[in-house]
Amino acid sequence: MAVTPGAPPPSLPAHPDPRLDAVLRGGLPHRLAHAFGGPFHLLLPDRFDANAAAFHTALADSGVEGRVHYAKKANKAAVWIERCAINGTGVDVASLGELREALGHGVRGEDIVVTGPAKADDLLRTAVLHGCLLTVDALDELDRVTALAAATRPARLLLRRRPPAARYSRFGLDDTELAFALRTCAAAAGTVRTEGFSFHLTGYATRPRADLAGELVDLCLTARTMGLPADRIGIGGGFAVDYAAAADWERFLARQGPDDYHAGKSFPAAAFYPYHSPVAGADALREILATRPGGRGAPLADRLRAAGITLLTEPGRALLDRAGCTVFRVQGVKDRSGYAILTVDGTSLSLSEQWFGSEYLPDPVLLPAGDRPVGGRPAGDRPAGRPVRACVGGATCLETDLLTWRKVAFPARPEPGDLLVYPNTAGYQMDSNESPFHDLPLPPKVVVDTADGRVRWRLDRRPAR
Repeated sequence: MAVTPGAPPPSLPAHPDPRLDAVLRGGLPHRLAHAFGGPFHLLLPDRFDANAAAFHTALADSGVEGRVHYAKKANKAAVWIERCAINGTGVDVASLGELREALGHGVRGEDIVVTGPAKADDLLRTAVLHGCLLTVDALDELDRVTALAAATRPARLLLRRRPPAARYSRFGLDDTELAFALRTCAAAAGTVRTEGFSFHLTGYATRPRADLAGELVDLCLTARTMGLPADRIGIGGGFAVDYAAAADWERFLARQGPDDYHAGKSFPAAAFYPYHSPVAGADALREILATRPGGRGAPLADRLRAAGITLLTEPGRALLDRAGCTVFRVQGVKDRSGYAILTVDGTSLSLSEQWFGSEYLPDPVLLPAGDRPVGGRPAGDRPAGRPVRACVGGATCLETDLLTWRKVAFPARPEPGDLLVYPNTAGYQMDSNESPFHDLPLPPKVVVDTADGRVRWRLDRRPAR
């Protein structure tokens, strides 16, 4: 079961995080594991605040008027919405439940953007009554919003354009539909306020976003000739997170193969999230603003300023970078040919990258009963032992319930009662696919405060569902 000398397995250590290490080494994880009797998530709201501030600074440094809206779908915890209400960050929602959560935690309706490919009537009604900004994805949706606004109060709209290259996208209006929508909005100018345009784009490349943003600026100028205000554009999210160093990521991709995974499972490299991104988070926004749309003319920032247009962004994962981790307790260890299988007290549904047909790759940290991460020295009274490769399975009776198919190299053999800490999981990993399968409880979310040098914690205020 020891790692074969001369053939190091592919590993992917997350970027060093001394502040998180200090929390992990202080004994809190084992105390919480004992208290909850199952897995849990640690949340670090100060990191969220810092990430939001970085986006606001990128806009300010470019001289661009802009708004940052946290994409709530990335993590359900209430603490992020509480922070948005306090620090002036808006929120992007796509359901009535999300909208109620945002309003209930103090975010003003005017600071909320409502997205989604097709919106239920109760969501539209609540959004209009609270003065939220609605993205319109279809002509029938525009008709429903117009009728609702005529009976209640004027509605604020963004018309979502379908990117020309995304012919199969579920989101947005094509050129013909968009032209018809503009005429409809001009005719209903007293009922709906057409504030601009937006788009939905997959992937993390900055150039396509800058190019499309330039086209939306032109659409705003056209709309103004029709008497519409058209003073803002929304470029959505898609700001990458940089989880690991470039050399580690390149080495991992070069070395990994079916032999490195339980049962010979194969993951095509293209299926993986790009765990290293040379331009990530707020720096990606800076690059978009500095790009010349279409490769010509002035940079996007200059065009936005010249036209008096506000830029709206909807980062989710990027605002949650290093803002949390997920902790599981080892329940059992089984030996297989050349590696071990760990079973933990939760399920892969609480580590959701497999929802995307992939695997969450940053290496989990082994936290033995002595609380200290295992390195090349003993942890507590336990001998350091020999390096061990192990995959990590969940507690359900499904063969495919594996948190980590990869045979991770641990510096010593894990034992029941040890903890596995998956770093940087706040962005989508924690609850995008959660389920109380087998009546196993959902992992609670623990908000950690280290602002004054002490480590204090509380449960997140959002009730479990």
